[in-house]
Amino acid sequence: MSLATREAFNGFKRSPVLSLLSITTIAFSLYAFGLFGLVALNIRSALAQVEDRVEIRAFVADGTSAEATSAAAGDIGAFPEVQSVTFVTSEQALVRARKELGEFSDVFEAGILPASLDVRLKPGFRDPNTVKAVAERLKSYDFTDDVRYGEEWVQKLYRIRNIATLAGLVLGFAFAGVAVIIIGSTIRMSVLARAREISIMRLVGATDGFIRSPFLIDGAVKGTFGGILALLLTWVSYSLITRFVITAQFFDVRLVVLGVLAGAVLGLVGSALSVSRHLRSV
Repeated sequence: MSLATREAFNGFKRSPVLSLLSITTIAFSLYAFGLFGLVALNIRSALAQVEDRVEIRAFVADGTSAEATSAAAGDIGAFPEVQSVTFVTSEQALVRARKELGEFSDVFEAGILPASLDVRLKPGFRDPNTVKAVAERLKSYDFTDDVRYGEEWVQKLYRIRNIATLAGLVLGFAFAGVAVIIIGSTIRMSVLARAREISIMRLVGATDGFIRSPFLIDGAVKGTFGGILALLLTWVSYSLITRFVITAQFFDVRLVVLGVLAGAVLGLVGSALSVSRHLRSV
């Protein structure tokens, strides 16, 4: 492995311009992938914030005792899907309605809003089927006058999230495929540039595995440097967008590390595919 690493390093020194061009080409292909990832991350974050507002509201019938309401709140809070249960009195509901719907404050002057139990669900339990199931359980309580949770809104939100996830996977694989092709093309130039050297190595008995190793290391190193450069370009784009357009979210440390590793892996895969194909013609 040390000999293969030395050969890969010598390849950098022999063709610095070609190596720099390869790293730059890989960086820009991964930069496009990084921009897409940044957009996907912020869309997912925005959807998560909207999804966090999913709430089931069980209206309490008039005359229900405080003890019964408190006992029911404790019982509902023990549901595995439930994150929290909040009892909202009629007065609190009126204040909230006036605050959220200030332009219609005159409508609420009579103070006719009922008390309610506001139920928030845990992440992972906010899909339409789970929300509907919990709502049906709330309807079974004697004190429940009505249950509302915006069924149509929840279904649309879940549909948008599924579409965004599917589109993200498809486009992500497409960008990754383009990156592998570009990386493979840059490694192919290295293989062709060293065609004479490879022929001599074969004459002295070198195996394909021995010949292939420096190119694989070369691809992994170029992919790593390309990934780092792509992340820097993505960070610059993120800073400009946050400053001049809209506040956005950047990758956390874990995703940054994964991005660099992804560059190395894509470089390794692209090298393996290109070398395996073109060694046969050298």
